[in-house]
Amino acid sequence: MVEAPSREPHELNAADGVQVELVSRVFQTTGGPVEALAGMSLRASAHEMVAVVGPSGCGKTTLLELICGLQAPDEGSLRAAPAALMPQRDLLLPWLSAIDNAGLALRARGVGRDEARKIAAPWLERFGLSQFERTRPAELSGGMRQRVSFLRTLLAGKPVLALDEPFAALDAITRQEMQGWLSHVLEREPRTVVLVTHDVEEAVMLGDRVVVMSPRPGRTVAEIDVPLPRPRRRTDAAVVELRERALAALGADT
Repeated sequence: MVEAPSREPHELNAADGVQVELVSRVFQTTGGPVEALAGMSLRASAHEMVAVVGPSGCGKTTLLELICGLQAPDEGSLRAAPAALMPQRDLLLPWLSAIDNAGLALRARGVGRDEARKIAAPWLERFGLSQFERTRPAELSGGMRQRVSFLRTLLAGKPVLALDEPFAALDAITRQEMQGWLSHVLEREPRTVVLVTHDVEEAVMLGDRVVVMSPRPGRTVAEIDVPLPRPRRRTDAAVVELRERALAALGADT
């Protein structure tokens, strides 16, 4: 979990979610300037999950870091409620137990260790980890590690969650289980979520909308509404049709 630094007063109220308008971002490298984003636009309303898909290297992670205030755009405007970033790797500290890793966001806000454990304990129970409070990361399964990482992000207390391919390292079965688990958690603890994934099916299964990005420099080439109730079945005709639309957008001549 990475917490965003304090922003200037241009950030929105929590109810307003995220608004990215024609944002560009250029990195200066030894080989010359690299344009990561060019005219990228995206919106996420309160308690909406927007899934972002695009080819490798198209600027998806850069987009999340901009939303979290960890970078600044070179052009365009970006307004967002305070956000916490969950990186692709869980980044759990190997010498800390599950409950202490989960409580790191609280400790960063000045909460003492005992109080952080007290706050985190009922959450671990909700996340199905009550028997693993004192377990260190090396002894946890991949799915358990991702649950701890997500809880750490949630306990940051931010209204916006920026999730960077959170299930990419998991096997297919665990990945599907975690997708269902995430949907269930967000039903009980709603947040505005921007989810980056390279898996188009995952985007359709989880998102309220799917935003398709072009190859670098990244920009939005399609937005697909997903007006389907949850839980969703991968074999449902509507899910398959939406997945095919997203795949077609990814393959479009941009």
